[in-house]
Amino acid sequence: MNRWVCRSALSLLVAGLVAFASGMTAHSAPTPDRIDEVPGRTALSFMHTPSGTRIGTANQGEARLGLSIVKLYVADYLLRHGDGSPEELALGQRMIRDSDDNAASQAYAKYPQSIDVIAAEYRLTSTRGSGFWGDAVTSTADTVTFLEAKKTIDPDSQILEWMATAAPAAADGTHQNWGTGRLPSVTGTKWGWSDYGPSVVASASFGPDFSVSANTYGTAEQHTSDVLGAFAQDPVSPPPQVAPDPIQDLIDRYLPPAITPR
Repeated sequence: MNRWVCRSALSLLVAGLVAFASGMTAHSAPTPDRIDEVPGRTALSFMHTPSGTRIGTANQGEARLGLSIVKLYVADYLLRHGDGSPEELALGQRMIRDSDDNAASQAYAKYPQSIDVIAAEYRLTSTRGSGFWGDAVTSTADTVTFLEAKKTIDPDSQILEWMATAAPAAADGTHQNWGTGRLPSVTGTKWGWSDYGPSVVASASFGPDFSVSANTYGTAEQHTSDVLGAFAQDPVSPPPQVAPDPIQDLIDRYLPPAITPR
């Protein structure tokens, strides 16, 4: 996406946010007004649900290592095409709430076609499965498309519920409290990270009126910095003005200052 297109989309988005906020300000979406400043190591996509406006970095369509974000697709396949057993439901919950790799491996071994089927159903053009689920690829744009579809056509999906009730720490002990999950008004989040090789991290979140996804070639700290840096920050409130004391004002005007002994 070139800079002109990005600015045009942002103008439409800001207009939509303002219009939406006039009727509902308690949970308004964050404003991605610094997309152009996101480092190239990070891909980021955002969609404003009421207006349908999308905005993202130039590399938002890049097929990157999907990490545990692709567990969303595997879990969706389990819920809609699986056998409906309590065992499969438990696998889905562990994959999303706890980011449990063993659960994902069990589910993917049973349904190796799951990621490709979901990609076809939701038209996720940069998403492809692999022999091992952890080697599958997706893009931030695809993940946002998926989340918005779930919110629109399947709002009662247990995937959204599991994202909203994610465990504070994943099955491997990783804290799940960074990236897009740090944005205001977020309702649910899924995180992903690499266990081997160079550090790659990702996160995807949704709120009542938006979805957002990001992927970073770097650390969780760099990822969080890049994500938060793409969005408007609340301006610092000026210090409160102290009302003048009329008695003290009279004293200061008409009485000489006290002499302090040395």
